[in-house]
Amino acid sequence: MNKYESLVNILDRLRYEAPLEFKRYRPSDSSEEALNQARSRTLIHLYLKVNFGILDFKSRERLITDKSHDAGIDAYYIDTENKRVILLQAKFRTSRENFENKNISFDELLKMEVSRVIDGESNDEEGQEYNGKIKQLQREISELPDVGRYKYEVVILANVKALKLSQLTRLTGGFPAEIFDNERVYKELVFPVVTGTFYNSAELSISLNLVNKSTSAARISYSVETEYEDCDITVVFVPTEEIGRILHTYQNSILKYNPRCYLEMKTSSVNKGIYDTIKTKKTNEFALFNNGLTMLSDDTAFNERIGQKDRAQIIINNPQLINGGQTSYTLSRIFSECLDNTECSSVFQGKEVLLKIVTFGESTSGNESNKRKLIEDISKATNRQSVVSDADRRSNDKVQVDLQEILFDEFGCYYERKKGEFSNGIREKYISRKQIVDRDTILRVAVCLHLQPSITRTSINKLYTDENFSKYMPNASRSSELYYGYLVLEGVRDMLKKTNQDSNDRHGISSYGYALRYGHYSLVTVCIAKYFEDKNSIHHVSEHLREVLGVWAKFEETIMKKTRNSAYFRYYEDPETLEKRSEVNFEGYYKGKTLNSDLIEYFKLNKTF
Repeated sequence: MNKYESLVNILDRLRYEAPLEFKRYRPSDSSEEALNQARSRTLIHLYLKVNFGILDFKSRERLITDKSHDAGIDAYYIDTENKRVILLQAKFRTSRENFENKNISFDELLKMEVSRVIDGESNDEEGQEYNGKIKQLQREISELPDVGRYKYEVVILANVKALKLSQLTRLTGGFPAEIFDNERVYKELVFPVVTGTFYNSAELSISLNLVNKSTSAARISYSVETEYEDCDITVVFVPTEEIGRILHTYQNSILKYNPRCYLEMKTSSVNKGIYDTIKTKKTNEFALFNNGLTMLSDDTAFNERIGQKDRAQIIINNPQLINGGQTSYTLSRIFSECLDNTECSSVFQGKEVLLKIVTFGESTSGNESNKRKLIEDISKATNRQSVVSDADRRSNDKVQVDLQEILFDEFGCYYERKKGEFSNGIREKYISRKQIVDRDTILRVAVCLHLQPSITRTSINKLYTDENFSKYMPNASRSSELYYGYLVLEGVRDMLKKTNQDSNDRHGISSYGYALRYGHYSLVTVCIAKYFEDKNSIHHVSEHLREVLGVWAKFEETIMKKTRNSAYFRYYEDPETLEKRSEVNFEGYYKGKTLNSDLIEYFKLNKTF
């Protein structure tokens, strides 16, 4: 499934969220035109859901203005937090080729009558009265208490021919325009909705309890100088209910730099102790028992003057939780339970947890490379204090993040660098498990680039150690090669399934020797070294695999005669019958030290790393 097919599948799943009375979203299968119109309208739903976190279908539908006499405006959104009125025009294309390459016409852009709408005109330039949704937009703008502070922006959800900013502004009636082309749709709408990282806030507000605390004792602030310039640390105790609310609301969006994902945290045995302490204790032992949380921020502000006695507020800009995920997940679970049962909300009363906020200075925030490196170091250091595997700890390494981005951009596949991060997409049926590229498998394919398939039998935990990971995992520039190897491996597994259905030749031994049974990564190694040239090689994986398998039985005949392999292949004469017999151990051979050199010699392989 390519990226466009993923998009269409997501649109179809979103269509099915429509209540039954919205029949336009559920046309009959025989009406292709009606189906395309439904998908076109649902693309606007996807934009509103991902960009503004509007989860309710009816709430999104209310903002869609697309019908006759709509002033060329398909939808709108009034962003009261950032004082913006966003006016949207969208264009969905019914084929991958058109969606990725066809531009919206200038005539369609010129149909937008933004100035007339915000000036309060009731009719379009041809004298036709605007529809009820446009009048609804005008009414909501007029009712804004501080409307003079708002800015108007046009978003074009379509491909637009390269234009100067001044030219585009003229086409939109003098208003600044943002282009959401096909690449942004894939990267900023499709991928986030699959991973569940779309609902985020640039600014997070946490309420603090000052009872039994003086204002000066409510927090501790400390400036730290690092090799990547400056940052500040703020330490504060926050109500456990606030942390539960935050993770319940934002889930994976606030865990981008955490080594684990929201749903993956539910498997931990740590959660039961956290859960029991909150649910069964009426006093605040939780503050003593728990190590606390670490959150990142680009800017942090503290205000104790909020018009409420014994209350204060801390504002965090671009928040990300990098440590304390298990604690936060469990608190969010309890918070969810209390939403359905208001009587249990008292379980949070008087219970607080330590929160350490690391605020990056301007120099660090402005340098993305330095910021990323510092985040990696902080995350690894703080998470060493809890049971987190090396694989999880490496999930936010630059090579992993880059590899995930490139594999999606280039091939439309989902590299699972963080265990469980696509659970949301699978649960909602946006994608299937077959589209997920497993991180452990990719690391083993990376070992094949070094022509050392026997090393792939090493335990995965050992491969993720500092020494081995840095040795075998290449930078993301070799992503095409890794993906090619991954496809070879998938081809091997598919062939093994087919041969296992043949009772006369299980594992395809008579045709291919023991390659399909024990030599999966040996096949990957040979295919990469002999056939991979560039990303176009991906289209010929099946052909390459068949060619290699065609000579594999001959390869095994050759290596069985080598003296250095005598530990795996023994020939002897039966003393009673005088018959020549042999004992073979291909399972041991494909794990052994001689395999790598045998492959290099027989197939005349050159090192690819």
